[in-house]
Amino acid sequence: MYVYRPREGHGLAHDPFNAIVAPRPIGWVSTLSATGVRNLAPYSFFNAFNYTPPIIGFSSTGYKDSVSNVAETGEFVWNLVSRPQAEAMNATSATVGPDQDEFDLAGLVGVDSLEVAPPRVAGAPVAFECRVSQRLRLTGHDGQPVGAWLTLGEVVAVHIEESLIVDGVFDTVAAQPVLRGGGPTAYFGISAAARFDMARPG
Repeated sequence: MYVYRPREGHGLAHDPFNAIVAPRPIGWVSTLSATGVRNLAPYSFFNAFNYTPPIIGFSSTGYKDSVSNVAETGEFVWNLVSRPQAEAMNATSATVGPDQDEFDLAGLVGVDSLEVAPPRVAGAPVAFECRVSQRLRLTGHDGQPVGAWLTLGEVVAVHIEESLIVDGVFDTVAAQPVLRGGGPTAYFGISAAARFDMARPG
């Protein structure tokens, strides 16, 4: 076994931590600033955390525009990144100033949401409109704050491309989600061939 203590460094060409916790769905998060500037950014530290009410969350390394915007407005939208929009998603990861509109930067169109002010991404097969339920700065085991902020949001409206609902079940493969993992440039998709089924006991 290769063993290392994170505080002493991993000694590898690329930090294996986020390659091991993979593949991860991407939090493609759209927000608005208090002055109405649109922001769109991908977060690989993203997931779902509760069924009822549905709660999702993303963690930002650094106090970035998305974190600032949700602190000011209390709203965001998660957009599912599908394979056709992978390059546009990557473009929105560029480090730009807070006055730069990433929708425009990546050539994307915003669509009005139903319950919140931030727009959805046109063409994204799924979008979750969210209101912030919790926002906290992460700490180490010693209680000292680290440079990361976790935002949790309750999903208040869901948009799903109708063709992805087959016999009442969401077709995950057909949505072509883009997943993060591996080294610094590695992304993954899923396929029907990779599927296996298990029924939960009892």
